[in-house]
Amino acid sequence: MTDYGHDLLFGTFVTPTNQPVHHAVEQAIVADRAGLDLVTFQDHPYVAKFHDTWTLIAYAAARTERIHLSANVTNLPLRPPAVLARSVATADLLSGGRVELGIGAGAFWDGVEAMGGPRRTAGESIAALEEAVTIIRGIWDTDQPGGLSVTGTHYSVSGAKRGPAPAHHPGIWIGAYKPRMLDLTGRVADGWLPSLPYLPGGAADLTAMNKHIDEGVESAGRDPRAVRRFLNISGAFARTSTGVLQGPPEQWVEELTDIALTYGTSGFILPSDDTATTELFAAEVAPAVRREVAAARA
Repeated sequence: MTDYGHDLLFGTFVTPTNQPVHHAVEQAIVADRAGLDLVTFQDHPYVAKFHDTWTLIAYAAARTERIHLSANVTNLPLRPPAVLARSVATADLLSGGRVELGIGAGAFWDGVEAMGGPRRTAGESIAALEEAVTIIRGIWDTDQPGGLSVTGTHYSVSGAKRGPAPAHHPGIWIGAYKPRMLDLTGRVADGWLPSLPYLPGGAADLTAMNKHIDEGVESAGRDPRAVRRFLNISGAFARTSTGVLQGPPEQWVEELTDIALTYGTSGFILPSDDTATTELFAAEVAPAVRREVAAARA
């Protein structure tokens, strides 16, 4: 069993569809009022039927009160890191410290290239992401004197003005699956944000992946607890069980509690564009999993 000791977080993954125009924002409000911790949106700027995710996050932040918001995950190749840093800091300041930064190295390269972005190899993507994280943190670090200069292969800044500093420390959560990306996550990130449906072996794959992250953590001299482990899940509520996270709420509670205690996962994010599903997840699953994990820890 692995337990990194984090408080549990629960959230939703809302499709940023632009028709009906306010649907995604309304679902963020539902999650906020239901008492969830997070609402997240995918970021695919080349999809014309989606809102621009960072504009959506800013608008949704203004319409909500306590919930935190993040891209899941930001498409780095189409968002220059110095500018992205200021976008995140601005939204965080205006929302009172409720914006986080889920980020990925990039995917769907035909779409990225069609929008004027670069087409990168896997190795280039990893190197670019590491350079971007350095720049983002540097822009936020207003305690350092002088401008920010970083010379990278993919991203460089020369004397960039620092600031604004965000209202809180936005978590940099990396979507990662392969060993080199997991190592990078361990070395530089605040969180890891994989998706359960993308794991061929299901939750059991988290054991080996956590090991890669912990090795990266160790190589950087960090505490393993510095990296929160999230999981995008998927499922459907039903009266009878037909599979993992396919059944009644009490089955979900049992299975998510097991994942939390076995693999150290402390953030569960459910794709939901449906009010009833979000409210059921918030009312019957999240608090029960919290109770079960707290009891097991005690």
